[in-house]
Amino acid sequence: MGGFTADWLALREPADAAARAARLAAPFARDDGSPLRIVDLGAGSGANLRYLAPRLRGAQKWLAVDKDAGLLVALTSRPAPPGVAVRTRVVDLARSLEMLSFDDCDLVTAAALLDLVSASWLQRLANRCATARAGVLFALTYDGRIEWTPEDPEDGLARELVNRHQLRDKGFGPALGPAAGREAVALFEARGYELTTARSDWELGPESAALQSALVRGWAAAGSEVDPGAANRLAEWRKRRLARIVAGESRLRVGHVDAAGQPG
Repeated sequence: MGGFTADWLALREPADAAARAARLAAPFARDDGSPLRIVDLGAGSGANLRYLAPRLRGAQKWLAVDKDAGLLVALTSRPAPPGVAVRTRVVDLARSLEMLSFDDCDLVTAAALLDLVSASWLQRLANRCATARAGVLFALTYDGRIEWTPEDPEDGLARELVNRHQLRDKGFGPALGPAAGREAVALFEARGYELTTARSDWELGPESAALQSALVRGWAAAGSEVDPGAANRLAEWRKRRLARIVAGESRLRVGHVDAAGQPG
C-alpha cells in the first residue's frame, strides 16, 4: 500500500509467490527447445518473471515493460535463470499500450495490475491480445475480500472504504477494482478465449507482520481519503489492528484471483 516502490514490491513478493495458482502456468511450459516469447506488463522489479520462469521451463525470451525505469534497472540487476533472455522497455502503459506489438508474442502476462486499470483500457488489451492470438496469464487481481482473524467491529467499514478507494483513477481511468477479475474473464471469453481461473489469496499470519502492518496503515489512509468523516474511527481501528499484529495474534486473508488461457 506504500506505492509501487522497490521496498513495497519486495515486501509483498513472498506473499504473492505463496498465493499464486501454480497450475495455471503449466499449459504454457515448453520442452521442445523453441523459445517461449513473453511480454510482462507492469513488470516492476521482476517478481512475475522470477515466479514464472522456472515453472515455464526451457528457453524463454522476456520483454519486461514498466513506466518506472528504476524498477526495470532493479529487475536486470539480478541474473536471469539459465536459458532466459530478458529485455526491458520503459512504456507508460496507461497512455501508450499501442506502442507494444504482441505479434511475435506467445504469452502476455501481468501480476497485480488488472484491478488498477479501467474497463476501456482492459478492452484495448483484450483486443490486442486476441488480434495477436497470444496466450494470457493474469495473476493476483484483487477481488474485494479482506478477512481478519480475530475480527474487529470496524473491519467492515475499513473494507468498504478500501474497496471504494480501489475504484478511483490509478492512472488508467476509473479503476475496475474488485470487479476486474470478472470483467477480464468476460472480455477475453467474448473474444474466443478459454480461461481457467483460480483463487490466489494472501494468507498472512504472524510471520507476515511487516506486510500486515503496511496494509493496515495504507488501508486506514485510503479509507480516510474516501470518507474524511471516518478518519477517527479508522485511526482507532488502525491502532487496535497494529496492536494485534505486534502481539502475534493477527491473521489476514486478502482475496485475489488468477486467470489464464489461450484463444480458441
